[in-house]
Amino acid sequence: MSDAPATPYAVVVPTVGRPSLQRLFETLDGQAGGPWSGHRPAEVVVADDRPTTHGRWDVADRPLDLGAAGDRLHARVVRTGGRGPAAARNAGWRSTSSPWVVFLDDDVELPSGWAELLAADLGEAWPRTGGIQGRLHVPLPDDRRPTDAERGTAGLQDAAWATADMAYRRSALEEVSGFDERFPRAYREDADLALRVRDAGWDLVRGTRTTVHPVRPTADGASLRAQRGNRDDATMRALHGPAWRERAATGRGLLRRHAVTVAAAGVAAAGALARRPAVAAAGAAAWAGLTLDLLRRRVVPGPRPGDEGFGAELRRMAWTSAAIPFAAVGHRIAGEAAVRGWPGARAGSRAGNAPWPPPLAAVLLDRDGTLVHDVPYNGDPDAVRPTTGAREALDALRTRGVLLGVVTNQSGVGRGLLTRDQVAAVDARVEELLGPFGTWQVCPHTPEHGCACRKPAPGLVLAAAAALGVPPWRCAVIGDVGADVRAAVAAGATPVLVPTPVTRQAEVEAAPLVAPDLPAAVGALKDRLVAPAGRARGGGAA
Repeated sequence: MSDAPATPYAVVVPTVGRPSLQRLFETLDGQAGGPWSGHRPAEVVVADDRPTTHGRWDVADRPLDLGAAGDRLHARVVRTGGRGPAAARNAGWRSTSSPWVVFLDDDVELPSGWAELLAADLGEAWPRTGGIQGRLHVPLPDDRRPTDAERGTAGLQDAAWATADMAYRRSALEEVSGFDERFPRAYREDADLALRVRDAGWDLVRGTRTTVHPVRPTADGASLRAQRGNRDDATMRALHGPAWRERAATGRGLLRRHAVTVAAAGVAAAGALARRPAVAAAGAAAWAGLTLDLLRRRVVPGPRPGDEGFGAELRRMAWTSAAIPFAAVGHRIAGEAAVRGWPGARAGSRAGNAPWPPPLAAVLLDRDGTLVHDVPYNGDPDAVRPTTGAREALDALRTRGVLLGVVTNQSGVGRGLLTRDQVAAVDARVEELLGPFGTWQVCPHTPEHGCACRKPAPGLVLAAAAALGVPPWRCAVIGDVGADVRAAVAAGATPVLVPTPVTRQAEVEAAPLVAPDLPAAVGALKDRLVAPAGRARGGGAA
């Protein structure tokens, strides 16, 4: 083993709370060599992407249980609220400072020696090596042929740049602004990132380490739900052109075949409605033949008659083979509608073909210390004093049509020092002095409440973005303490820190963007600010 110091790295794990997370931490903690080997991660961050309770950020949810291994690894948790693995990974890596970030899925296991091989991979990286992929091993049963779901998982062994175990250089992630959060599922977000990193001039290579990816149990219909990935294929085509599959080494897929199957069913239905039995019969025969062929393709490589579970697998393959073509085509049409902005497409789902990250459309501001001078637990409207240049800076944003909102912790309510009416009166005075805001999001809880809305949790930022009708990645957050920055990072927004005498030096050093005052913070964002199309809502024009 080399005596050279190991390259510092952070481990980032997005999770929805699956029990396999503890097993991952046990295998990470149990790497050969012990803590003195120098191969342990400098930072471990878990991005808790479990959805909020009934959409309410003020509800305290059960904390993640990382086990004793999580405690020994000093793992930190960032709450992201069910926005998908791309958003979770972004919040994770942006919460670290190490020069390399290793992304691991929450259902992998690390064999003995993984840490030493990772250290070798990182230590041998060339200056323009932007990413190093781990090799994946998917254990399959040795007493029968694998099921359709097992074969799907085994396909990860040949996948390019899968983030089940993928190390990226921080400077490469920063250059391309990380994962594109317009990919809401665990699908194609890793291929999109790899293409953008390579387009930026970085090399991606395969490393020497191997990670075990067990096959997790899947419910009936999982293959049908997987067809939602056709929406993400539409996004990939819009962002990377018609040759994206060749560049990303994904294979061609079966969408064209599925489209022919759906068309045949349409011919059968049209013939029946038109009372043309020959046409209906021809369409039905074509549909049946294509459906049976899809069933054959899925059944033949799988378990044989007499194998345990064969009957259940056959039934599962039969009904899903009939439904998959319709689901695939329907999701692809929905994906095309989203990227092209067709009428009826959900505004929040529209990806278009703009590069990531898209322009900012809203600015969310902390109240005390940012918009107005901080008076602890202030319930007196007469004590409100705007910070220097605040009105002018806000009016400049309103003139451009940029949406504005306020996100503020008011723990004085939870401590019994203030009433909600007093907070509302102060907020009204702020608007009287500084102009209208499109939304006010207030957390009245104390830190002991454990809510998910109090900054540094992302709840206030996500609620404000939703109220303004823009996705969180099109928002900037301006505040005066590290909690404002961390809330923005967790929500996927752009943070700007405006320090005051209460701001700690460590918070200043950790902030990605620092400005001396509010006007300077707005000036630092001006090149990225674009008013959302068709919006002239409160907090926009004065």
